Amino acid sequence: MTRAILLVDHGSRVASANAALEEVAEQLRLRLPDRLVRVAHLEIAAPGIGEGIDACVAAGAAEIVVHPYFLSPGRHTSHDIPRQVEQAAARHPRVRVRLTPALGPHAKLVDVIVERVADVS
Repeated sequence: MTRAILLVDHGSRVASANAALEEVAEQLRLRLPDRLVRVAHLEIAAPGIGEGIDACVAAGAAEIVVHPYFLSPGRHTSHDIPRQVEQAAARHPRVRVRLTPALGPHAKLVDVIVERVADVS
């Protein structure tokens, strides 16, 4: 069974901002070589969430985990993304689509902040 991860960020008109998500996806591909990893954007940039889910299915995914690459919960992660995921998943009733919470207040994120602050001190 092919399992996929779809990383979703907000999307931006700035190409380098969108490319940053692809960099994270590439790191995930290296860490989880048995997973199909794709990216999508909530708005502004392509591909959108529906297109991302469709691409995972077209690549053979039988299970997709959608991960909002957002630092905190809010309207996008509690309403907008779940709604778009649900709409796209309805097109693929034989595919299991799940949604994770946003990154949130996680100790490893605090570690990254400590590291970044130390780098500029």
